[in-house]
Amino acid sequence: MPARPLMIQGTTSNAGKSALVTGLCRLLKRRHLLTVPFKPQNMSLNSAVAVDGGEIGRAQALQAQACGLAPGIDMNPVLLKPSTTRGAQLIVQGKVREAVIDAAEYHDYKRELLPLVLESYNRLAADFDFILIEGAGSPAEINLRDGDIANMGFAQAINCPVILVADIDRGGVFAQIIGTMELLTEEERHLVKGFVINKFRGDLEILKPGIDWLEKRTGKPVIGVVPFLDRLMLDAEDSLSNLAGQKAASEQATISIIVMRFPRISNQTDFEPLALHPQVDLRFAQTGDQLGNADLIILPGSKNVREDLEWLRAQGWEPEILRHLRYGGKLLGICGGFQMLGQYIHDPAGVESGTGSSLGLGLLQMETILAERKQLALVDGRLAIDSSPVSGYEIHMGVSRGEALKRPAVFLNGRSDGAVSQDGQTMGTYLHGIFDRAEALSAILFWTGLKAPTKCDYMTARERNIDLIADGLEESLNLDIIWQCLGRKSNSVHTRGINESAKTTN
Repeated sequence: MPARPLMIQGTTSNAGKSALVTGLCRLLKRRHLLTVPFKPQNMSLNSAVAVDGGEIGRAQALQAQACGLAPGIDMNPVLLKPSTTRGAQLIVQGKVREAVIDAAEYHDYKRELLPLVLESYNRLAADFDFILIEGAGSPAEINLRDGDIANMGFAQAINCPVILVADIDRGGVFAQIIGTMELLTEEERHLVKGFVINKFRGDLEILKPGIDWLEKRTGKPVIGVVPFLDRLMLDAEDSLSNLAGQKAASEQATISIIVMRFPRISNQTDFEPLALHPQVDLRFAQTGDQLGNADLIILPGSKNVREDLEWLRAQGWEPEILRHLRYGGKLLGICGGFQMLGQYIHDPAGVESGTGSSLGLGLLQMETILAERKQLALVDGRLAIDSSPVSGYEIHMGVSRGEALKRPAVFLNGRSDGAVSQDGQTMGTYLHGIFDRAEALSAILFWTGLKAPTKCDYMTARERNIDLIADGLEESLNLDIIWQCLGRKSNSVHTRGINESAKTTN
């Protein structure tokens, strides 16, 4: 029997598509159904390394985890990583196809990508029974619909049922749904099998008259109203909303960490373990901020290292960083942030934007040359500071060389990574996910100055969050409709939908 697909599309960005697919992936896994996630086209600066050596969006890697799978390149065949205000790096089936492609150029180019997207989809369909597909943005963006491969264009190509999710928390949920449906063609509307209202707070009885009107107006069911699930820590596409302001400085917080929010910050999911840690007061510094006092300053990854370094200097932060070090503070650079710590960054081929060289912060004796060939690796090793085990992944275009690398930050299998300054105050690494393992997180916090770090197991927390979403969907969705879309008879534990959940959801 061919794989049965179901596509989740949204009325807007951040409507909850990624979370809904993640939760549904876990629900099907609980029922021992062979399921795989898929996103035809993703635009994100948060990416992950797949086991088959390529690069995909972080959200699809999390969805794979929800299915009990390792991430693979076919799960997200087209990935766009914005590098300038009008351009992005184009990654196709895990590999860089264009170092920088203009938005207008991509609009014409994407027709050529549909066969490759279908190729990836068909490979998954041959190996799995169910495919849960995530759309991108909104299907109602009429300026983007010509040659669409991300939403209805793809759904029509495989004749896939669609569920439309809308975010009630931002207001205007009925206008979102009706407006989206009105902008679809009759054939596209036929693919929509129902709606999910997401991020609801309050008394569901008050919402029910609107739901009744919506169902009568469209002739389609509201499959469920999902409550606002507070404090979830899931891999976002780009938003820092999961992290910024998460903790409002817990009473247990005894150490202060500042992350510089570069305009082209990448892999900001690196900092989710810090946001979860009860002893850490985590803050993101952005345009116009004063850095103030901190125990640790972090320069994160960047999709445009030289431009973000120029932005850092424009904020007046370079002398503040030097002052921070003079008074005994610690400094950590990750990937692009590590490259900034060196003496020079050279881009002879114009990999990120224009050709040329930039003066680094000069805190580590090394230089970096940005190269067109991207380095991708899943790695395990030990931190140099105390031999704690560490795991993560490398995604970078640059090659760094210099005396500083003789004092590595991480020992990997057969090689080393990064550097530690002679005074031990500055550390740099290419390793994303360096905080994910509890032992490595505790070691770095101890290096920062926290004398008795509480153990914080981020990987367990990720699993718990996936289960929380799945539990929320189990309670709030009419799963019979989901099973119908997937061509199955009802085998749900709970099929409450909106009628019964009105009694329990607040």
